[in-house]
Amino acid sequence: MMNKEILIVGGGYLGQRLQTEFNCRLFQGRITTFKESVKVVKKYKPKILINCIGATGKRNVDDCELDKDKTLMANTFVPLILAEAALRAKIKLVHISSGCIYNFNYSKKQKPISEKLTPDFYQLFYSRSKAYSDSALDVFSKDLNFLIARIRIPLDDRPNPKNVLDKLIKYKTVIDIPNSVTYIPDFIKALKHLIKVDAKGIYNVVNKGGLRYPDLMKIYKKYKPDFKYDILKYKDLKLVRTNLILSTSKLEKAGFKVRPISKVLEECVKKYVAHRS
Repeated sequence: MMNKEILIVGGGYLGQRLQTEFNCRLFQGRITTFKESVKVVKKYKPKILINCIGATGKRNVDDCELDKDKTLMANTFVPLILAEAALRAKIKLVHISSGCIYNFNYSKKQKPISEKLTPDFYQLFYSRSKAYSDSALDVFSKDLNFLIARIRIPLDDRPNPKNVLDKLIKYKTVIDIPNSVTYIPDFIKALKHLIKVDAKGIYNVVNKGGLRYPDLMKIYKKYKPDFKYDILKYKDLKLVRTNLILSTSKLEKAGFKVRPISKVLEECVKKYVAHRS
């Protein structure tokens, strides 16, 4: 039976993925005004509203610079519009956000970044647009029923253009820097847990530790021996990106057992290859 207590807005990769896993309703229409958000809430009457609307660029986040209005609307204004609608309807808002909003110093062996740290990575318009809404929602989440789930570099066990495994296979060139990654099957379980315990505020929803892309490629090559890839130095990539490790301590304190990213790679690739065959 369909779960009518939850409504997901945003019919992209994550929205459709979560709709299947939560077996709930999905609104894929346009929301650009407060009036439109109220209309949707009144029509569906959910108890929990999950926002999966977001702009990440057609090719990559650099494309967000090409359409700043669309990016600001999707990543900054829409979350705030939905928050106001949720507040007035006295329902829970779950906003899917991003952890790509911090600088990280590998050379100084910086500790994993906690949710308490103020965003400080401004070099990408995409990152700024995400930080704007996070900062605003976080202020009110102490008293209001807002949950901000930050994911980072989605890794999935099934093919999709947004899956980092698809991207790396296509690029055939990878950098070798440990990065926080969100394994989507684990993310789904974590999100269900956070909703169950009625968590509020910001949570980093990533796997423990950092993923080095060559480690993932080695496992993929085990299943696809003809696959070849090269390792590129990050400075030679010549793209502005944030590489970082997020803390999972808060998520673990909420009662969710977080798996190290190293422990999910074999499972991920095996299922991924099975989906493609």
